[in-house]
Amino acid sequence: MAIHPLRLWRWRRGGGQDRVIIALGFTILLLTVVSWLRESPIAGGLRPPAGSSHPALVHLTLLRNAKKKGAVCLDGSPPGYHFQRGFGSGKDCWLLHLEGGGWCNTVASCASRKMTALGSSVYMERQVPFDGILSNVPSQNPDFYNWNKVKIRYCDGASYSGNVESGIQNGTKLFFRGQRIWKGIMDELLLKGLANAKQAFLTGCSAGGLATFIHCEDFRALLPKEVTVKCLADAGFFLDEMDISQRRFIRSFYDDVIRLQERNFGIAPQGWNHLRQCFFAHEIVKNIDTPLFILNPAYDVWQIQHILAPESSDTQQSWQRCKLNIHNCDSNQIESLQGFRVALLNSLSDFQHNRNGGMFIDSCFIHCQTISNITWHSPNSPKINNKTIAEAVGDWYFNRREVKEIDCAHPCNPTCINLDLAQPWPGPK
Repeated sequence: MAIHPLRLWRWRRGGGQDRVIIALGFTILLLTVVSWLRESPIAGGLRPPAGSSHPALVHLTLLRNAKKKGAVCLDGSPPGYHFQRGFGSGKDCWLLHLEGGGWCNTVASCASRKMTALGSSVYMERQVPFDGILSNVPSQNPDFYNWNKVKIRYCDGASYSGNVESGIQNGTKLFFRGQRIWKGIMDELLLKGLANAKQAFLTGCSAGGLATFIHCEDFRALLPKEVTVKCLADAGFFLDEMDISQRRFIRSFYDDVIRLQERNFGIAPQGWNHLRQCFFAHEIVKNIDTPLFILNPAYDVWQIQHILAPESSDTQQSWQRCKLNIHNCDSNQIESLQGFRVALLNSLSDFQHNRNGGMFIDSCFIHCQTISNITWHSPNSPKINNKTIAEAVGDWYFNRREVKEIDCAHPCNPTCINLDLAQPWPGPK
C-alpha cells in the first residue's frame, strides 16, 4: 500500500514528544519531496520531460581510519561520501553537497536515528543517484555538470557540528562527532584533489543547508586565497519565529540539540542563548565573508509544518489540510503564511545589501530545490524573471550578473512547483 508521509509523522502526539520526532518528520518530508518530484505529477499536471537522461549512480566511499580519528557516525560506524570525478574544463573544479535530514535532540531520538542511514553508514545506500546540482548531464546542470562532485552523507544529527569526547550518553552508546566528520572528510578530499582546486563550491540542503552556513568560512580556509570559493545554502534559513500559539517551538528544540551535542563554535560552552544564535542562519551570516548564495522558498513546507504550525500548537488540527497543500489554506491561514514570508524577507534585509551575496527566494510551497532536476533546471522549473534556479546560481557564481531575486507573494508565480502531500507518496509499496 502507498504510504502517506504525514501518517508517519503523527504516530505520537504531545508537546514534548512532538519535539522528539521532529527529525523524523524532517527526514520523511525530504524523502517525500525527492520521490514526489521524480515520480509524481507536478503543478499543472506536468511531468518531467520525456527522454530525460537517467542520473548517474555514484558509489559510497567510507572515510579511512575514521575510528582512529574519532570521526564516526552516531553508532560509531565510519561516515561516508559519494565522489564523482570531474572531466574536461571541470577537472580542477569541485562542488561539495552536504546532505540534510533534520536533527535529534534527545538520547532516545538519537538512539533511534542511529538505526537509520542518518545515524549509521551500515544503513546507507551503496549507490545514490546524482540529480539536480550534482547531475553530470549538461542540459540538467549547465554550469557544473563536469565538475568534481561530492555528496557528503549526514550521520551525526546536528548539522555536522557536535563534538563530544565521550561515546556513552546516559548509558547509551552514542557518538556526537559532527565536527570531526567534517574535518576528516575534508582532509581526505584534499588528498584526492580538492587541494588543487581552482574553483570550489560548498552547497547543502535542509540541515545540510544550515551546515553550509556553519562551515562556509571553514571551507574557505581550506584553500589558497587565489582560489574562487563560494557557498550555497538551500532551504537552510530556518526562522526563529513564534508559532500559531505564540510559542517559539523551534528555539526550544534547538536548545535541546545544543545541550545534547555540546556545540563547539570555537567559544566556551557557556550561555545557551549565545550558542543558540549559532544555529540560526540570520545570526551566522553576520560572520560570513565568503560569497554566499541563499536559496529558500518563502513558504517552506517543513518550516510551516514545524515552526509556524507544529502539531503541539495546532491542538484542533485546523492546520492539517493547509499543511498538506497550500491551496487548502483558508484566508486566515494565508494571512499567517504571508506574515511568515515577510518575516523571512525581514531577516534577509541586511543580506540584500551584501554585494557578494546572491539570493533566490521563490514563492513556492516546497522544501529543497537543488537536489531534483525538475526544480533545479528543467522546462518545468520554478522561475523568477524567467531564470531557473540553476541559471540564477550560475550567473551569480560566475559573476555574469548580480542576483538578488525575490518573488512576489503567493499565488502570483505560475511556474511554482507546489507540493501536494495529500497525494499518496509513490514510495515503497
